[in-house]
Order: sequence, then structure tokens, then C-alpha cells
Amino acid sequence: MTPYVSPLLSLPGAVPAVEPDAGVAAHYGDLFKEQRALARGEGLVDLSHRDVVTVSGPDRLSWLHLLLTQHVAELAPGRATESLILSAKGHIEHVLYLVDDGETTWIHTEPGAAAALLAYLETMKFLYRVELADRTGEFAVVHLPAGSIATVPDGTVVRETPHGRDVFLPREELAAFAAGHGPAAGVLAYEALRVEGRRPRLGRETDHRTIPHELGWLETAVHLNKGCYRGQETVARVHNLGRPPRRLVFLHLDGSDVRLPEHGEPVRLAADGAGGRELGFVTTSARHHELGPIALALVKRNVPVDAGLLVGENTPAAQETVVEP
Repeated sequence: MTPYVSPLLSLPGAVPAVEPDAGVAAHYGDLFKEQRALARGEGLVDLSHRDVVTVSGPDRLSWLHLLLTQHVAELAPGRATESLILSAKGHIEHVLYLVDDGETTWIHTEPGAAAALLAYLETMKFLYRVELADRTGEFAVVHLPAGSIATVPDGTVVRETPHGRDVFLPREELAAFAAGHGPAAGVLAYEALRVEGRRPRLGRETDHRTIPHELGWLETAVHLNKGCYRGQETVARVHNLGRPPRRLVFLHLDGSDVRLPEHGEPVRLAADGAGGRELGFVTTSARHHELGPIALALVKRNVPVDAGLLVGENTPAAQETVVEP
């Protein structure tokens, strides 16, 4: 399969992003200028590399309600939500960002995730009146930041959240829409604001054994009082005991280090030095236009909340609690 390349990579100054965001721009020449524009509610972010899936049919919401961690049986048209699909042991397999238009449920998810998601959903259709489709080739996701006054064409599906609007735009309209609603910002600016907002992302803050409690997804993607779904036993047990094995933290990194730590670099207690025991790992790091170098990390539950940390070999970090131990 030919790798995806967004038409917005032809804009002046565009620098291609790397995995998991290959195919769109990392930035367009000025990372901090792009961040400041998004923070003011200006411009847009090209997320056209993300996968788009639709579920239609009269049983779509009641059927999805049986499979997802979120309560969607009575999801009102235009109301955005997010949800998870878990393994039988409660580990996160998929993260879905949803909105229903009254006839179809629109979902965007991580690049390349649609095939596995649809394969699972197809096995669960049984006699329910639902139709599944991979619409990635037809629709591109464009993000308008919170506060944006940009208008979208009539009939366009929009997922509106406190962080901004995700627009499901026909792909042939992407370049023209960007030209009329710019300036474009790259995914590095978008990710920096995501890290600032302490918002987890599948594949960055998660690994093969992550459960929702570790990342704060109980508050936004899990309904604790709905019927059964795969993995619910783990969700209920850990919630009732209040002891997730790990917890998400926000890190202020020492600004004297010219490089950002990469995904997976170890986190230790600063008092133990570089030879100390690994207590977690960096999930996402970013350069923020006001906060400087910042990161999210996943650490063991029993790491003291007031402890100074060391990232990699020599980067001191101060932590802020995202998930209580």
C-alpha cells in the first residue's frame, strides 16, 4: 500500500511528521507560532492521516452500547463522546472518538487502526441491523481549535468538544478548506497542547497492558453504571479497590537539555541517579510555547507524588499528578 501523503504537505515550510503521524506535517516552519495561534482559537490542524469508520442502521447505538465502555444507547445527534474497546482482561485495544448525526455514527481513530477495529466489530454483528464501513478513503479529519469562529460547509459532520471541533471533511475539499481557514498548524503543535491538557493517546500513553484507570480515562471514556461489555470485570474490580498498578504523570523537564526524551525512555527517582531502578517510562514529550519542555509519563503507583524524577540518563523532571495513586 502506498503511504499516505496529505496535500497540505505541499504548503510552504511544511516538514513531514514521523510515525505515528507520518503523512501529515510536523510543522510549517514555526512550531511556537503555530501553538500560539491554536491557543488563540485560530487556524487548523491537518489530521487527515487518521482513520474514519462509520456505523449505520437502526440498531447502531444499542449495538455499540453493548461493546463499548461508554454509554451510547441514547447518544443524541451532534453530541460528541469518546469510548474504549477493551480486551477480556480489561486492557485497552481501541480508542474511539464518536459523534452521531441521527442516522450514522462517525468514528475517528488512530492511523491504521480501522482494519483491526472493523474486523472485531464484524464478528459481533450477529443479527443486529448495522452496517460497518471504512470511510478513510473518502473523509479526512481536520481539527479546529477551541474558540475558532471558522464555518464549515452545511451538512458536514462535526464532533465538538471542549478542546475544539473535529470536522469530517470530504477529502477532495481538504486543500480548499485549509486555504480558507488557515493558517495550518502541524501535529507537533497539536501534540504539545494535548500534553499540556494531560490527554492520553492510544499507542503513546498505552502499551499492551494498560487499563483505563491508569490514564484518567474513567472520567471521559468509561461509564461505570452501564451494562456488561468485554473487560468490565477488570474495570469494576480495580475501580472498587482503587489500586491501578500505574499512574499517568505530567512532567516539567529541565530546560537545559537540548533534546527531548523519546517515547519509552526510562523514568527513575532523581535521588537514585541514572543507575537507579526504572519506575516507568516517558510516553509523549513536547516543546510548549509557554511551559518549555514537558512530557507525560506512566509510572508505578507507589512512586511518591512529591519525588523528583530523572528521565533517561540525565534530565531532571518535576512531576504533577494526573491520576491519583
